[in-house]
Amino acid sequence: MTPFQLNDEILSQFKSDIEQRNATALKKRASEYHYADLAEIVDELSIDEGIYLIKLLDSEKTSDVLTEVDEDIRDAILESLSVKEIAEEVEELDTDDAVDLISELPEERQAEVIAQIEDEERVQDIQELLTYDEDSAGGLMAKELVKVNENWTVTKCVREMRTQATEVKRVHSIYVVDDENTLIGRLSLKDLLTTKNSEKIKSVYIPKVDYVNINEAGEEVAKLMAKYDLEAVPVVDDQKKLLGRITIDDIVDFIKEEADKDYQLAAGIASDVEADDSIVDLTRARLPWLILGLFGGLGSVFILEGFEQVMQHPSYKTLFFFTPLIAAMAGNVGVQSSAIIVQGLANDIVKGSLFNRLVKEVGLSLINGVALSALLIIFGYFTGLETNVSFTIALSMLCVIVVSALVGTFVPIILDRNNIDPAIATGPFITTSNDIFGIFLFFYIAKIILGF
Repeated sequence: MTPFQLNDEILSQFKSDIEQRNATALKKRASEYHYADLAEIVDELSIDEGIYLIKLLDSEKTSDVLTEVDEDIRDAILESLSVKEIAEEVEELDTDDAVDLISELPEERQAEVIAQIEDEERVQDIQELLTYDEDSAGGLMAKELVKVNENWTVTKCVREMRTQATEVKRVHSIYVVDDENTLIGRLSLKDLLTTKNSEKIKSVYIPKVDYVNINEAGEEVAKLMAKYDLEAVPVVDDQKKLLGRITIDDIVDFIKEEADKDYQLAAGIASDVEADDSIVDLTRARLPWLILGLFGGLGSVFILEGFEQVMQHPSYKTLFFFTPLIAAMAGNVGVQSSAIIVQGLANDIVKGSLFNRLVKEVGLSLINGVALSALLIIFGYFTGLETNVSFTIALSMLCVIVVSALVGTFVPIILDRNNIDPAIATGPFITTSNDIFGIFLFFYIAKIILGF
């Protein structure tokens, strides 16, 4: 299958049908596309055009498209729909997607939409899911699943599974529970098909099953599913009662959202924003880190003022020309180290004692520092730099590299152990702090060696 590529021709065809209000042609054209592709098309239409197309589609397809479109566009579309129309879309979605859609509405409108849903059991499921933290297992799970009782016969099991499967878009696993709805295992479809009809499920189910607690953090759920290559994982409460399941598509969406947040945080953006957000939102997200960078830069200015006597010395004023180099190396080394550690923390591979990590980072930074310092000395030789000044700059840079590597390594670890997102450490925080440390160490070491 060739991946869908939106082009001007496709977009113009949709725009033309919408402009002419050719509902028949538009419905036929839309039926040829997957709902994710239609969402991409809606994103490129004007709000009015998108609303017209959405209202023209059947509820089942509309609901799927709404889960995929850009958040701002979805908000505009939802504002244009009546409470009853939104409720109809919600009824077509799995409970986890339904909750995601409802949670974007104002609280008053949420209650009105829920009141329009006729299925009482579905209402209870949605209200339950709305109580969980959106980044927890409870916030990620759907209530739709297929479960069987250990005391059922194979015949009854198959009959009940047929009934349950009508409410589930995709059956990843069959879970086995006891009379108290406690999760006790899973059922292999092969075992079910090869077992006598009169046999009870308790004699064929597999007792080993991976599961997560309702309050487990989304990151931990993602790690479990990645480690064991799970397409779905059941969710239980503290008494191991089966409550729902989390599927791979939901966890992939969660991982993507978290990665986007971490990327923006590492770049010095304080909140989740996109390029087409308002100037106010973008300013609010960027300005705090820029202010931090400003104060860090002012700190560097005060440090340089403390060593202004170097400028008066005819032999050593060359040191000032190497200040940007030292600051750049400090920032680059710190960002490299912190990026590796943050990635390791995210993948749960940063383990062991801090002392062993310290030894490893010192060794690594010494190797890099010696290699770079040697190149700097060679540069100084060919450019006629005084030997003592050249060696002073090289030694200072070596020390700066070691310190920057340690800061970049241990700040994320310390933040993580204090339940603070370590991604903060990979952006302006590390760069600014290492600039200050680097410049201070550079001139302090130079002052000791050269005696100015």
